[in-house]
Amino acid sequence: MWAIRRASVRIKSQPLSSVTFRDCNAKLDTSFSYISDVGFGGAPLPLSDGPPHLRRFSSQARGPQSSFIGNHGFSSQAGSESEKELIKEDDMSESESEPDNELDLLDNEEGIAGNNGGKRSGSSGLFKVIVDSSRPAKEALDKWVEEGHELSRSEISHTVFELRRRRMYGRALQLSEWVESQENIEFSERDYASRIDLIAKIRGTQKAEAYIEKIPESFRGEVVYRTLLANCVLTNEAKKAEKVFNKMKDLKLPVTAFACNQLLLLYKRTDKKKIADVLLLMEKEDIKPSLFTYRLLIETKGMSNDIIGMEQVLETMKGEGFEPDLRLQVVLARQYIYGGMKEKAKEILKEIEGSNLSENRRACASLLPIYALLGSADDVKRVWEACQDNPRLGDCVNAIEAFGKLKKVEEAEAVFEQMTKRWKKLSSKQYTSMLKVYANNKMLLKGKDIIKQMSETGCRLGPLTWDALVKLYIEAGEIEKADSVLHKASQQLHMKPLFVTYMMILDHYARKGDVHNAEKIFHRMRHDGYVSRYRQYDSLLQAYIIAKVPVYGFRERLKADNVFPSKLLAERLAQVDAFKKTAVSDLLD
Repeated sequence: MWAIRRASVRIKSQPLSSVTFRDCNAKLDTSFSYISDVGFGGAPLPLSDGPPHLRRFSSQARGPQSSFIGNHGFSSQAGSESEKELIKEDDMSESESEPDNELDLLDNEEGIAGNNGGKRSGSSGLFKVIVDSSRPAKEALDKWVEEGHELSRSEISHTVFELRRRRMYGRALQLSEWVESQENIEFSERDYASRIDLIAKIRGTQKAEAYIEKIPESFRGEVVYRTLLANCVLTNEAKKAEKVFNKMKDLKLPVTAFACNQLLLLYKRTDKKKIADVLLLMEKEDIKPSLFTYRLLIETKGMSNDIIGMEQVLETMKGEGFEPDLRLQVVLARQYIYGGMKEKAKEILKEIEGSNLSENRRACASLLPIYALLGSADDVKRVWEACQDNPRLGDCVNAIEAFGKLKKVEEAEAVFEQMTKRWKKLSSKQYTSMLKVYANNKMLLKGKDIIKQMSETGCRLGPLTWDALVKLYIEAGEIEKADSVLHKASQQLHMKPLFVTYMMILDHYARKGDVHNAEKIFHRMRHDGYVSRYRQYDSLLQAYIIAKVPVYGFRERLKADNVFPSKLLAERLAQVDAFKKTAVSDLLD
């Protein structure tokens, strides 16, 4: 175990954060420590001052409750994470979740499934009433009930699921508000948690937090607060996430593996040094790591180019009785590719394929993007041929994106054509997969044709579509048009544009030294709820440097947003600091 620790990345000793060990000063028994085993420990960390008593919390989640949400997932399942975040990036970079490309990070580990709970598939009458109506949902629903239609929890539950599955959170929120107003339907804790999730997605975490005060006290349980926690993590609001976690402890709510995993996910993105704190808390509270916990740690090691440490975490996980699932195998293959170990990645891919790929169809959708990442056009073609006679939508989308990544535009178009013939009505996700191919290959006219098709079929344009459209115009050199599209998107969407969409335009203006427009995008991001972090400030400062324009009050802006400049950022800031000292200025002073 100590050998594993020594092989891992050392974590510097630091005061523990206010979130995880505010009252802990117990000694860590390193003789049997999965913190040591997985290599995030280093020397035992100094523990914060406080009373000797450590508050104990049950690690058991509360049992399921009857609700119209049933087992349909919401963001307390999530803390959703973009596939883009699996790509090696600078530690300070940031990627906002792509709604249609996110991983299910909960793994249903707390008994809240992210599926249809075994209920019927297809659209219900209630669902069609909400989606097809051009009027506010309340009016359509009132009329639907007046016409004599029965309103059951099963019908509501199925409709909520369908709306969430299509990312129609605005409509889902309207339905939730209407249901709560009906006196004959009683809300449960999970129903309130669903409302918290929808408010956070549509109106932001501050509004969601305020809504909790309106919930009857008896329903303000662990599910409600963990839903808020997950949404804070989703938007990288570290301070607020820590505040919510501490609130859960103050209320003596169960501290579960789910809540700890959310903090691990947050710190993987924002401050990897704090991961050891969370692991120490889990060990002290006897909270057993889940498969998802190990997946996060494995990915973190891989993203830090610590392949040896990654493999040691994997062995520790197996020693605890866990076996890699498909999702973890995909993570391992990706990290081996990023680490330049293509042969090891191929071994993982062979395990995923099994002996007969035609019989292991569920693996095709996962294999296609990995083989594209390897640059293996032959393998992408082979996997697609194994499923093209009877493909699922996910197979088609991933095949289009895989061929597109390999610059095989004609092959991607052939898959798209097959998809449009097989399914009469496609969603924005399917259209956007082809749009991204055209954007990446600078094919503006064909990209516009896709948008025209979407408009003609009544397809709703969501954040992913706007993202691809913005990229399409940027790649074509039409930055002003891209900016205009983004501005319209932020005004028209029920959901804010993606973080990465904003950053595409901000980075472009920065590279041109266009300070005015870079500042405009920076402030528009703040207006749309994106917390100003290192990534935005770094790009903005680049605009000043290239323009050779002095910057005023930049350090104060960083301080106000609790952003601490790295050595590199400080050096860059010194280049354009309007008040920097020079030999001449010293003489004049």
